[in-house]
Amino acid sequence: MTKFIFMTGGVVSGIGKGLSAASIGRLLKDRGFSVFMQKFDPYLNVFPGLLNPIQHGEPYVTYDGGETDLDLGHYERFIDEKLSTDSSISAGKVYKSVFQKEERGDYKGNTIQVIPHVTDQIKSKVYKVASDSKADIVITEIGGTVGDIESLPFIEAIRQIYSENENGDVIFIHTTLVPTIPGSNELKTKPTQHSYKQLMSYGIRPSIFVLRSDEIISDDIKKKISLFCDIKPECVIQSENVNLIYEVPVSLRRQGIDEQIMKLLHLQSEIDTFGSWVDMVDRFKNLQHEINIAMVGQYVELEDSYLSTNNALLDAGYNLSTKVNIKFMSCKDIENRPLDEVFKNIDGIIIPSGISEIGLNSMLATAKYARENKIPTLGIASGQHIMAIEFARNVLGIEKASSEEFDEMNKNNIIKYNDYNVRKIGDASIAIDEGTLANEIYQMSNIVERHKNEFEISPKFEQLFEEHGFTISGKSEDGKSIEIIELKDNEFYFGVLYQPQYDSRPNRPHPIFTKFVNIALGN
Repeated sequence: MTKFIFMTGGVVSGIGKGLSAASIGRLLKDRGFSVFMQKFDPYLNVFPGLLNPIQHGEPYVTYDGGETDLDLGHYERFIDEKLSTDSSISAGKVYKSVFQKEERGDYKGNTIQVIPHVTDQIKSKVYKVASDSKADIVITEIGGTVGDIESLPFIEAIRQIYSENENGDVIFIHTTLVPTIPGSNELKTKPTQHSYKQLMSYGIRPSIFVLRSDEIISDDIKKKISLFCDIKPECVIQSENVNLIYEVPVSLRRQGIDEQIMKLLHLQSEIDTFGSWVDMVDRFKNLQHEINIAMVGQYVELEDSYLSTNNALLDAGYNLSTKVNIKFMSCKDIENRPLDEVFKNIDGIIIPSGISEIGLNSMLATAKYARENKIPTLGIASGQHIMAIEFARNVLGIEKASSEEFDEMNKNNIIKYNDYNVRKIGDASIAIDEGTLANEIYQMSNIVERHKNEFEISPKFEQLFEEHGFTISGKSEDGKSIEIIELKDNEFYFGVLYQPQYDSRPNRPHPIFTKFVNIALGN
């Protein structure tokens, strides 16, 4: 029988509820339980992939082709399990499903209401992941803040799930802010008390508080919150500020949150493998080397626009005892600057996905500079396309080489719409040629990687690329798509069509990022 944990947030948004949920998932997995995770978002957008990355951060891609909230990246990296499209549900998706049911006649002409029709749809998403995953525990994060009008159907749905299940099968964990008053540095518990009362007014009684604050919350403050909110003192936990996000589970474990959850859910386990995570964190905190990597992209105003790529880089560095300093550079800002100055003291360059015609020239200049100066460079998705276009213009002599994404009528387009006539998204198989850098990196000839692309290098230029030293080292399983390119004369000038960052884990960094960091180190 699956147990359910629902994570809610109070006072303000953006206080690390997703990281707390992911950390709890890690702790429970290390106690021997299978864990699946899910996020409900109250916004009305149906497709997270269409959200502006600068407003909402990157859309994370699941193995089955779902474009989801970036918190799913945290979930996967912490619990090291593949999640699915059903792990990310927005209010827009819920309402769309309800309207589709009406159009099919499923409601038989009855008046459609938030209760029961919308709440039933929300509940069905929770029960579906429990059934499909067969997990011991499903952890569901409710986005937004308690009291937001958009969140009310989700709050009501999880209240009903509590009522529909046996005692000990469902618990609520509430993450809330304990602010300080400027000048006095006095911690104030009143916002947490009001947030608790708001939850109680909806019929939700939290069993555990996870508190956030810039200060260390004393036992006296915790006892005060325990008294006013009728929560056991040992269930009032602080998620402390840490320098390394992977320390969050360590902090929560030290305060016994996993033991309290197991008691509340009537679970027992003699298994405890969390020591390996602690050892990993200790290694990550004692680094011997340091490098600077330039991330040259279009959406660098918000670092979360490239969250998975950032984490993949950092994790590769941690596992090589190396601190990776990521220097975010806007392609618009570097357009008229001398590149010798821009890339001074830079050990490697990443050209990530997500580029428009606006920043095209500066991205091409970046690729040219990196290629000619033999700077270790990784191009991801459209970053690979930039590498190919630059090479075509400056080495192959195709002066007007471009992409159908920017100019459909150009006869010299190196990049074309893919042969499948649909967006390629999710896991897909790739065949790698022997004797190539790609083969050295993966140590295998067939791999599976996550994709998110509509455009790809035109195969009609394949022979020309090969003749001039740009090796096509990986193709799709059917041979239609050029997946990996690598420059023979450079130690690491490597472009991939897919998105390797989504499969990188702190305890298992992606081999491409490991190789990239290793070469940037000079090894």
